[in-house]
Parts: sequence; C-alpha cells; structure tokens
Amino acid sequence: MTTALAHELPLTTRSRHWPGVVAVALTATATVVPGFTVGALATAISADLAVSRGALGLAMSAFYAATALGSPLATRLAARLPVPAVLRLAALVASATMLVISQATGAAMLTAALVVGGLGNALVQPAAGRLIAARVPTHRRSLAAGVVGAALGAATLVPGLLVAFVLPAHGWRTAMLVAGLLALAPVVLAPLSRGEHRTEVSTAARREEGTTPPAIRRVLVLWAVAAALSATGNNAVASYFVQLGDHSGLSTAVTGNLLSLSALLAIAVRLVAGALTDRAPRHNPVVITAMMLLGAVGLGLVAVGTPGTFVLGAVLAFAAGWGWTGLLLATTLRLLPGRAASAGHTVQVGIYTGATVAPFAFGALSSALGFPGAALVAAVAALAGAISTVTGALLLRKAR
Repeated sequence: MTTALAHELPLTTRSRHWPGVVAVALTATATVVPGFTVGALATAISADLAVSRGALGLAMSAFYAATALGSPLATRLAARLPVPAVLRLAALVASATMLVISQATGAAMLTAALVVGGLGNALVQPAAGRLIAARVPTHRRSLAAGVVGAALGAATLVPGLLVAFVLPAHGWRTAMLVAGLLALAPVVLAPLSRGEHRTEVSTAARREEGTTPPAIRRVLVLWAVAAALSATGNNAVASYFVQLGDHSGLSTAVTGNLLSLSALLAIAVRLVAGALTDRAPRHNPVVITAMMLLGAVGLGLVAVGTPGTFVLGAVLAFAAGWGWTGLLLATTLRLLPGRAASAGHTVQVGIYTGATVAPFAFGALSSALGFPGAALVAAVAALAGAISTVTGALLLRKAR
C-alpha cells in the first residue's frame, strides 16, 4: 500500500533511503538506552545510592511513562520539524540524561533525569514512521521497520557490554558516562535522514490531523493493548536481566555477556523477519502473534530458575518476544496511509505503556513472590498480548 505522503518527497530520495533508516535506528537505540542501562546497573546503583529495588523500579517506570504520556505531544512536534532536527534533539536529550545520571546523588535526581530522557525518547517513533512511509518503497517497509525495531535489541546490547567490561573495573558511574558519550553518535549521523523540504513538512503535519475509521481505530486499540501486554513481560526481563541471571546461578559477567548475545540475536531476528514478511505483508499479524507466543514460552522458562532454562528462556524472550516491534510498525503504516507519525504513535504508546508498568510491577512482584513468580506473571501478560493481536486481526478481516 503506497501512502499519500510517499508521493510528497522527490523520487530521487527513494534510492537513498537506507542511510536515513539507519540514522533513525541508531537514534532510537540511543534514546531508549537510559532505561535499559539503569536496569542493567540496578544492583550497583541501588547499593551506592541506598535506593530500594521498588524505588529504582519506579524510577525506570517513570522513563517509560514519560515516553507514553509524552507521545501525543511528540507526535505533533515530530510532524512539524524536519526529521534530522527531531533525531538530533532526541539524541542530545538521551546523552544529557545519562551524563546527569552518572552524577546522581539520590533517587530524586535519578528519576528526574529519566523523565526528561523519556520525553526525548517519545520523538523517535513518529519520526521513524514518517521517514519509512515517505522514503522507503512499499516492498521494503517491513525490513525498514525491522531495522528501526532492532533498536530495542541494540539498546540492550550496550548495557550488556557495559556490565561485562566497564562495571567490574570502573563502577556504574563510569559505565553510565560511557553510555552518555556513545549516545552523541546519532547527532553526527542525523543529516543522513534529510530529504524533506519545508513545504513537505507542513503537508505531513496537516495529514496527521485526519480521522481514522472506527473499525480501524478499534483494531489499533487492540494492537496497542497487545503491544503493552507483551512489552510488559519482555521489558521486565530486559530490565532485571542481570538480577534474574544471578538468581538462576549465573555470574554477573556471564549474564552480561548473555544479555549482549541475546540482544544480537534479537537484532538478527528483526532483520530476517522484516525481509521475509515483505514478501507477504498481509501475514504480519500471524507472525507477530507467533513471536509473542514464543516470548511467553521464554518467560515461562525463565521462571523455572535454573541456569539452562534461563539461557534458553532469555534467548526466546529476546529473539522472539521482542522481535515483533518492527513488524507492528510496518503493519500500522499499512492501516494508516498518509498518517505515518500517527502509526508510529500507536506502536509507541502500546510498547511504552507496557514498559511503564514492567519495572515497578516486576520489582514489587519479585519482592512479594520471588523472581520465579514474577517471571511467571510476565509470561501470562505476554500470552494475553498474543490473544489481543489475534482479536485485532480477526476484527480487521471482518471490517474488510
């Protein structure tokens, strides 16, 4: 399905769409890194700042809540600014967030910085939707969305490397400082996403004000709920990965390396799934459902709590349980022609609503039920997400 917005950019930009997609993906990685890095360094941060597990979970939830609640405003802002400007702003906010966290003296300062970082993170998905709809041919959009979706996998790769190689020798503050400096890289690469003219930006903004048919709106709500439920389970494991690994009997260094390996697998799955589903994008909802179900199985294995089941469950939870994000963006782009930023907004609200609930809820559940019980609840949430995806797909078929 070709969007109206796709015709508003010069055709010459279409042959050069991949550098822009990569720039968006790197920015998306940088902007979500603060939340995952705090989670990966949680044990060290908690001990140094004398912050409880619940308070730290609440601080991480604040990051994702700011993204979800700030998404409507970010969608309007992203539709009115050139994509490179949006990417630069988002990356600068992410870098500043982590640099401030590296100097945090208490929970209040940590939470405030994460809220600001979450607002910056909200800018990326609407910009990604605009760029993909405008510059990527329809037969490559699932792959392009998979590249952007791989940012979530890459965002867990960075903390894993920091835990394995920086934290043991230099401490969590240095690890966070390094992450903040790395987040500046997308600022340099943002011009690769250039391609819009001022008049085209204003046209895109006007198109975002259109209305959505009621049947399609109901489908989008169900898919946003599915994203929230599945993200709740998988984000909880991503945020508490190191602690879960320790509880299962793995050393911190081994767990950090496993986190990095799982992140690489998640990136590969997103890219392969995107390339394959471009051949038959109408089957995207089926693939998304299957991935959510496999993610639920992975979370169930994590709940068993042995080293072997943790390794297998972590791989499934990351590779499959997080592999659907790009496909969901590509699918909503097909449902909302000419309203790319709104498509990105729908996906973002769902994912980050779930991510908001995950850290604090998982922290509270793990305190009350232990890590196995909390992981089992996360598996049930992921299963409910798969059911919601199927319900939305059936409703869409009936509407057509």
